[in-house]
Formats: sequence, C-alpha cells, structure tokens
Amino acid sequence: MTPSQLDRHQIQRELTTVFREVFDDPSLVLRDDLTASNVEGWDSLSHINMIVAVEREFQIRFSLADISRLKDVGELISLIEQKRRV
Repeated sequence: MTPSQLDRHQIQRELTTVFREVFDDPSLVLRDDLTASNVEGWDSLSHINMIVAVEREFQIRFSLADISRLKDVGELISLIEQKRRV
C-alpha cells in the first residue's frame, strides 16, 4: 500500500465517523460513489452541517467552488487529500 492509499484509507475512516455523527446513523458505510440520494436525512441543512464538521475534523477550509463541484464521497475524499497537502 502506498502512502497516498494509506492516507485515503485513513481519511475515509475519519470521514465515516463524521458522517455517522452528522446523520445520526452508526451503521452508515461510506463508499466512493455514495451521494446525498443514498443517505436518509441528507438534505441541504445536514449538508452544511456535514461540510462544517469535515472542515473541523480535518482542520481545512473549503471554498464555495470546492463544495459546488463535489458529486460524491469519493470526490470529497480526494478534495480532503488535496487540501491536506497544501
């Protein structure tokens, strides 16, 4: 496993914890292709709460453009990886 894969795996683990707390679902399993339509209760308000929680957890900041480009959890993980490298 390369360091970037390990980082991605760690990010997904930490992100899973954030999602489970925000969406109050301890059984939620993150996949790269997971979207709002796949998660009960993922609406515009919970989306904002999730973004804020992710920024806090990973000590990063997203721009509005960053957030608007996200299509699924896989892209969110890639964006977190990118932000953590800066």
